[in-house]
Amino acid sequence: LIRFWDKEFDIIQPKKNKKGNRLFTQDDVKNYHLIHFLVKQRGYTLKGAKDKIKGNKNDVVNQQLIAQKMSKIKTFLLQLKEEL
Repeated sequence: LIRFWDKEFDIIQPKKNKKGNRLFTQDDVKNYHLIHFLVKQRGYTLKGAKDKIKGNKNDVVNQQLIAQKMSKIKTFLLQLKEEL
């Protein structure tokens, strides 16, 4: 999946060493998380995810952060419910 997304998305640009191994930066890893959020969690097609990222990447990043925070809140509330 990583190799496939590497070819499909322009925002991922890992450098390669002499052996051909990919060397990912922290930004590449963040972009993979962003693509995973759109494709696997939100249900976007690859073309839809590309368009969404090209359109307004900051908006997508904000949506991802909100979803992560909501998930943490949900986990906290469920733990609190079990303790009561």
